[in-house]
Amino acid sequence: MPGNFWNLNNVQKVITMEKISVFDIFKIGVGPSSSHTMGPWVATQNFLTQINGQELKAIKVKLYGSLSKTGKGHGTDIAVILGLAGHDSKTIDVDKINHYIDEISTKKVLNINGTNEINFNPSTDIEFLNEKLPFHPNAMTIIGHFMDDTIVEETYYSIGGGFVTQENEKHQEAVDIKLPFPIEKEKDVLKYIKETGLTIYDIVYKNELAWRSPEKIEEDIHALWHTMKACIYRGCHKDGILPGGLSVKRRAQKINADLIGDKDYNNVDEWIEQIKNCDHSFSNVTKWVSCFALAVNEENASFGRVVTAPTNGASGVIPAVLLYMLCFSEGKSIKDIQSFILIAGEIGSLFKKGSTISAALGGCQAEIGVSSAMAAAGLTYCQGGSTGQVLQAAEIAMEHHLGLTCDPINGLVQIPCIERNTMGAMKAITASQIALSGDPDHAKVTLDEVIKTMKDTAHDMNDKYKETSEGGLAINISVAVAEC
Repeated sequence: MPGNFWNLNNVQKVITMEKISVFDIFKIGVGPSSSHTMGPWVATQNFLTQINGQELKAIKVKLYGSLSKTGKGHGTDIAVILGLAGHDSKTIDVDKINHYIDEISTKKVLNINGTNEINFNPSTDIEFLNEKLPFHPNAMTIIGHFMDDTIVEETYYSIGGGFVTQENEKHQEAVDIKLPFPIEKEKDVLKYIKETGLTIYDIVYKNELAWRSPEKIEEDIHALWHTMKACIYRGCHKDGILPGGLSVKRRAQKINADLIGDKDYNNVDEWIEQIKNCDHSFSNVTKWVSCFALAVNEENASFGRVVTAPTNGASGVIPAVLLYMLCFSEGKSIKDIQSFILIAGEIGSLFKKGSTISAALGGCQAEIGVSSAMAAAGLTYCQGGSTGQVLQAAEIAMEHHLGLTCDPINGLVQIPCIERNTMGAMKAITASQIALSGDPDHAKVTLDEVIKTMKDTAHDMNDKYKETSEGGLAINISVAVAEC
């Protein structure tokens, strides 16, 4: 029997107040989870901004719902500590994370924002509570005790994809943004195209100009792609066992070595050029796609730097499909990457506004399903698809992820999450091929309809399949003999 302790409609009221940029959907950060790692990290930064440099003498953090149930496996406590210490997830040296955490845990001292040293014991000052708050399952409360004996208590909700809000919060910062083409649904996109004759890319690009200049758009796209390809490259050249206790062995390195053979290269760009010159048989191409996706999510599981797309748990799908396009399609360039990311980001925004991108709200359909739909749309546009075909590709990809549950073993973003990124990437490519071969006027299901269906499915899904590790694989697979 479904146990929906959250209110998706209330969450959506908060979301649709915002005008969501593509660069809100795509964010550079640290794994393994956008909602359980990046979100809490952002919440601590928001708290530090709110207290505005007031000197603390103690701080406590309480984690509720899914943040409590799977927070250890997702590194929620690590994110909280690093955020309070003033580290930024975009710039932190990921190779030093273990050192930072070990030092704080050993000394039991935390330097708040690098300026205010307090006693802090992670094992007691961060509480994993067997309780839930009604607004959203990813809830956390930060309690600050100041030198003048006053107390400030703030509750934050990590609502998926690294987005953070507070209940009844008003997003005043969005009021001044005037979008030429406000979009809430697929039908809005189709209306603007009919009225103006513009392409879907034109509409998304013109909206982005409300936030940033053409030069800044190009710069930010470059930063996203640089992070994605660097992550793939690292993952394809790193062997060993993933952290967390499941003893999951990295696989991307061996697949890459088998496929690349004795070809010589010294950096990521030379490596990509060598892949382009490899055997392009169907079997090898599919192996490469799986290799790319595995590489990203093995890095994500190891607190590596990734791009939320739209979440960390689903961060391998879009980079894998992007690199597939660059390596195995003729004449693709950085301009195509920009088109892909802008189109994919708008599709992610539609899902966020119309349903959810939080597995704790909607299961894995909200992560891998959405990322697959985003990738299918981006690829279809770059392969010359019409707006109708782009939207149809997104619909097809999601339609075949409906009902996908989130049941990570031991709360880790490893089983089944890593392999699911390979499946999402392959489904995106297949959905694109189907859409490009068909006439969208003959489609029986629209993207708006599949987004509503996803929302309804999320409502009906039992809570134990929403990132709690209390159902499915999480309880049926013995950790000691788990096969991955």
